[in-house]
Amino acid sequence: MSDAALCLDPAPLVLNVGHSAGGRRWVWRDAALAEDGLRHSLAIAQRAGIPELLGRILAARGVALGRAEAFLDPRLRDWLPDPSCLKDMEAAAARLSRAVRERECIGVFGDYDVDGACGTALLTDLLRELGCAVETHIPDRQKEGYGPNAAALDGLMARGAQLLVCVDCGTAAAPILDPFAGRVDLIVLDHHKPDGGVLPRGIVVNPNRLDCTSQLGTLCATAVAFLTGVALLRDLRAQGWFTEHPEPNLLRRLDLVALATICDVMPLQGLNRALVAQGLRVLGRGERLGLATLASVAMVKESASAMACGFAFGPRINAGGRIAQADLGLKLLLADDAFEARTLAEKLDEVNRQRQTVEADILTSALQQAQTQVDAGHAVLFLRGDAWHPGVVGIVAGRVRERFNRPALVGALQDGVIKGSARSVPGLDLGAAVIAARQAGLLLTGGGHAMAAGFSLAAGQADSFHHFLDERLSAARERPAQDDLLLDGVLSLRGATSEVAAQIGRLAPFGMGNEEPLLAISRVRCVKVERIGRDGNTLRAILQGEDGGRLRGLVFRAADKPFADVLEDSSAPLLHVAGHLRSERWQDRETLTLFIADIALI
Repeated sequence: MSDAALCLDPAPLVLNVGHSAGGRRWVWRDAALAEDGLRHSLAIAQRAGIPELLGRILAARGVALGRAEAFLDPRLRDWLPDPSCLKDMEAAAARLSRAVRERECIGVFGDYDVDGACGTALLTDLLRELGCAVETHIPDRQKEGYGPNAAALDGLMARGAQLLVCVDCGTAAAPILDPFAGRVDLIVLDHHKPDGGVLPRGIVVNPNRLDCTSQLGTLCATAVAFLTGVALLRDLRAQGWFTEHPEPNLLRRLDLVALATICDVMPLQGLNRALVAQGLRVLGRGERLGLATLASVAMVKESASAMACGFAFGPRINAGGRIAQADLGLKLLLADDAFEARTLAEKLDEVNRQRQTVEADILTSALQQAQTQVDAGHAVLFLRGDAWHPGVVGIVAGRVRERFNRPALVGALQDGVIKGSARSVPGLDLGAAVIAARQAGLLLTGGGHAMAAGFSLAAGQADSFHHFLDERLSAARERPAQDDLLLDGVLSLRGATSEVAAQIGRLAPFGMGNEEPLLAISRVRCVKVERIGRDGNTLRAILQGEDGGRLRGLVFRAADKPFADVLEDSSAPLLHVAGHLRSERWQDRETLTLFIADIALI
């Protein structure tokens, strides 16, 4: 086997690692990919004309023979459905079409997260290009809470709105929206699960409503808004509108769909993969002034990547809604003036740094609470504090979930009410559990989807709610402290080349449902290590193979990694190292780096 070949021994453990320095077993992503699977992977490679390495990784991901080309080059035309497959889409398109033709003023109410901001920006941008006046509102997380509220909707109508559209919210807001149904037309473009199937009076386009047969339930709200745009333009075309008016280029808005899909952690498979792949290409052209400016301010090297969306753009756009002015992100996405864009981008960058400080202050206490609850035998971690900032509890929940591999809910206690956010683990539908708790009378508000949810409850119900979740999600008790590390192959250090990294890069975009391949590099030593970054929480290491070859390694958030001490061991023990191999280009210089996910002592 060559240095760059992918080794797929059918043995259950990779490199015999049963307990790594990070506390994990190393196993093959598809342990069943033995002799028959290897033949299948070779057939994929030969038919698609790709390296054996890629063929084997594709086979392990269940890509069928003959579908490799479509996977490696996802084209929107191959995946885009007829928008009318979504329940109520034709009605929504017809009503929006009438608004365009009659030059109505439209009020758009969006959620305060990235998906809400992107969906609101997409719809607003499109409708304004079509000639409509559009008024927007993004609610203040602390003062208004999640979802539409009467005061804000009244405010949109007072500003002239003749049609109200809710984006990334509204499905579970019948008590708020129904009183408006007789005064103004309502459209909801959402993806959150309904609360007991009771929908607001009006037009509700949501692939997760119980009577929708589209099978598009993994779309984010911005993708729903994009499909609504497709249906709207089709309706206007049928009306002959574009014989006298210019037709907008809807594909130019795919950058917003990609950003929202990645940040809302939607599975990057099928239609989502095609939307994100094409959207990143749009993003790479730098046509959206706000995002191009934010990339400059945040010093993002590769702006047209899922990593840039998830770790640079998303947190900054979210930051305004978490601890500052809720509509800063929306304003940035719609900015068409360079000075305004720069001012907004710098403000969001500053607010994001403040958010990181607030988050760090809460995280230590939350982790202590979580460990106590794990020791007490809880299946679900429900953490709360009366001095915690409600704007960062979702991020803290995600960090706790990562550390303990269990569903985590984090709430801020104010005036006798706990408001918070929740994050789940694959296989456990937390959104459904939260909705069930609300239906059982334990919550004041609650909803979400499988991997994330929001909730509020009276402080006196905290123990009952926790017990309900423990019973509902009892399977979480069986989860290991850390999931197995799913590896795609083993390389020698000499085999870890820029060519291999480029081959792996063809599988992008990476995210949930299409995880970036993890490779183990065997038998290396860390011969140099230093702490870098503003807070010294990133490790930069030099890995050396037994043949003398060297490779740069990076560990982010080193303080959270139990294996970081091994890299800093001055005795330089012999190691197996697992991570993501990436080749990055910056100012005509190429750097090959292993982003380290785990380490095993030999």
